[in-house]
Amino acid sequence: MLASTSRPAVAGQNGKATYLTVTALKRWSCDDKELPAVSEIKAIHIYDFDNTLFASPLPNKQLWNSATMGQLGAPDMFLNGGWWHDSSILAATGEGIAKEEPRGWQGWWNEQIVELVESSMAQKDALSVLLTGRSESNFADLIKRIARSKRLDFDMVCLKPGVGPAGQKFRNTMDFKQELLKDIVYTYKDAENLKIYEDRVKHTKGFRDFFFQFNEDLMRAQNHALRRPITTEVIQVPENATQLDPVAEIAEIQKLINAHNIQVKSGNAPPGTPPYQIKKTVFYTGYMIPSTVFDRLISLVSLPPGAPRDEIRYLANSILITPKPCPRSILEKVGGIGEKVRWRVNAISCFENKLWAARVEPVPKGTKFYSENPVPTVVLAVRKNGRPADAARIVNWHPVPQEQAFEFDSVVGEKQMLRIEEETANESEYESYFPNKAHRKERRSEEPHGRHDNYRPQHGRGGRDRDDRHAGYRGGNRDRGRGSRNTYGNHRGGPRGGHRGDRGGGGRGRGRGGGGPSQYRSLDDVDQGYGNRGHDNPDAFY
Repeated sequence: MLASTSRPAVAGQNGKATYLTVTALKRWSCDDKELPAVSEIKAIHIYDFDNTLFASPLPNKQLWNSATMGQLGAPDMFLNGGWWHDSSILAATGEGIAKEEPRGWQGWWNEQIVELVESSMAQKDALSVLLTGRSESNFADLIKRIARSKRLDFDMVCLKPGVGPAGQKFRNTMDFKQELLKDIVYTYKDAENLKIYEDRVKHTKGFRDFFFQFNEDLMRAQNHALRRPITTEVIQVPENATQLDPVAEIAEIQKLINAHNIQVKSGNAPPGTPPYQIKKTVFYTGYMIPSTVFDRLISLVSLPPGAPRDEIRYLANSILITPKPCPRSILEKVGGIGEKVRWRVNAISCFENKLWAARVEPVPKGTKFYSENPVPTVVLAVRKNGRPADAARIVNWHPVPQEQAFEFDSVVGEKQMLRIEEETANESEYESYFPNKAHRKERRSEEPHGRHDNYRPQHGRGGRDRDDRHAGYRGGNRDRGRGSRNTYGNHRGGPRGGHRGDRGGGGRGRGRGGGGPSQYRSLDDVDQGYGNRGHDNPDAFY
């Protein structure tokens, strides 16, 4: 039985009256189902969607530099919306909607919250609401399909509309959610308690502050005609974020850019709107070592007694070719990206108790290779304030016993990050590697044309020109279990590591990882920072 339309009205956000009826409340929901009668509801349960109920993918900070991470989260960077405004990004979760929907996006849920939703569904006097700040126009159908695939049946599925039922305009997601929650609580005036499940600390605080003031105002009025104060519990849900497959993520961002550029180049964009393109920043080129060899390589490190373990950074990820984008002439002579080379450990060294390295030789010995280090070297570990470049200063090497002279494979690849920038006319591929436009002119003089003077095919001997201003080893990130060696997927071990905290577990096609506290910004939160600028710096990749 629906509530009477003669119920009182309260002032909405824009001052217009909002009538407290179930029929009026239903207008907030994008799911066409009848709501329970007011007299039946004693509890209200609100569930956030992104990273609370569902492990929505976030931009992968192992792929993109920090400036681009911010661009992807902004709502006005691209004409067709960014990461949180284009439904194709969410639809690409896992192996894509065509494969994931039939199997209910298995592995992409916070199963503890799923169990709570199921309890809410079974509780006859509870109103269950799925509430998200994603736009109703772009995401309503997709989010309902995701929920249905898990057999989750909410009384209301509420996404942010362009305009509220009473003509409300919302400055941000929190404004929208508070306005809706106020209508829900006033309409179901007999509800005695409210629970809100939310993963974002900022929103958790916002809800707590809002309902503290809400109840204060009700008590101060001493007029309970509308309702009595409601017991409110806002539950902070541990963060639960994931990433897309790196190849899929790059492909989706490229589609987003293509759609933007079509509008720009067809004259359907505001004046001054630039076209964009994905460019890469290459920190170094090297023989990349698979993570499966990591444990064996670092077993060669013998730390001095009492060395603080928290000051040691283990690398063991590559053998340097060049500490910069590799000239095409050299790249061709080492076999190009993806070329496999086998190595054998033949000596180890410790430099000034702050750097540990292994000297290697190609297998078989006649194999040609190139390195700008004096000898081909794997930096195994560095101590705090140590520099991988110091590997080039090692003179004394100690031969290893036979049991430590193991062999391993490597693949020629680049340590790189991607960035989104404006398209630049007449820019060569080599120039595009450098994000600092002020330096591009001087970089032109470095761009190779034909044979590279420093190239020396090696037969067990280093090929670095000691006068080269780029001389020395530039180490890189272990990136173990996080980033593919080649951003474009030649090593699809997969940067699936999360930006956000690990809650344990994990599902198929997903990866959890470190990265510290929440770094992502969602929907309208364009004022928050996005990660550490250090991710634009190759020395940050340890």
